[in-house]
Amino acid sequence: MGCHNLCPHRPRILREMNDHMAVEHPQLPLGIGLKDTATFDNFYPAGNELVLQALKKGSDRMLYLWGSVGTGKSHLLQALCHATAANGHSPVYLPLQELVSLSPALLEGLEQQALIAVDDIQAVAGLSQWEEGLFHLYNRVRDSGHRLVVSASASPAGLALALPDLVSRLGWGPVFQLAALTDLDKRAALQLRAHRRGLEMEDEVAEYLLRRCPRDMDSLFNLLNRLDQASLAAQRRLTIPFVRQLLD
Repeated sequence: MGCHNLCPHRPRILREMNDHMAVEHPQLPLGIGLKDTATFDNFYPAGNELVLQALKKGSDRMLYLWGSVGTGKSHLLQALCHATAANGHSPVYLPLQELVSLSPALLEGLEQQALIAVDDIQAVAGLSQWEEGLFHLYNRVRDSGHRLVVSASASPAGLALALPDLVSRLGWGPVFQLAALTDLDKRAALQLRAHRRGLEMEDEVAEYLLRRCPRDMDSLFNLLNRLDQASLAAQRRLTIPFVRQLLD
């Protein structure tokens, strides 16, 4: 992380300035570490190959991704930010669940970034100022020739947005519904993530975790973090007895 917080090529989110600085500087870039594990290589694409291809190809300047919790929406948006920064361009990542309490004025000027990744747009559905801000952002990004990728928990028509024009903007580009992973896919995804960490996870260990633990991928990956640390500290392989001891 040798890059300074104001480095234009580092993925970032925006936060509001303190009140006494708000007039002169309405926005402040805040360097924030995206998840290092949120890469395209770390994404198990079963059923979502076309989405992954469209994101990597980059020919569609507007994309909309939607799906249930755990389908990898945030992972893909952050992976796209990492890839954009690695190519020498400036992305901005906006997790609206975290930013909804701030002013939508933070959207102003974002069209200057090569990529704007807006995560969890459902968080601002029904909030008129946010909806208007996103509507105008779409228009400005289209004029700028840059790229805007949005994620949500539902299709554009299913978001209960109050602004019909924003619904139409959300469908300007391809709309992809992310497929949920089957249990077999979850096992493979968990093993892939473990392998990327230098861990070897046998089938029976992965199946044991799926039987004993919450089955959403966020919980499973968080558990994998714990297992990785414990395995390193104890200098032990991931076996069912070792995993059982940690879970108990």
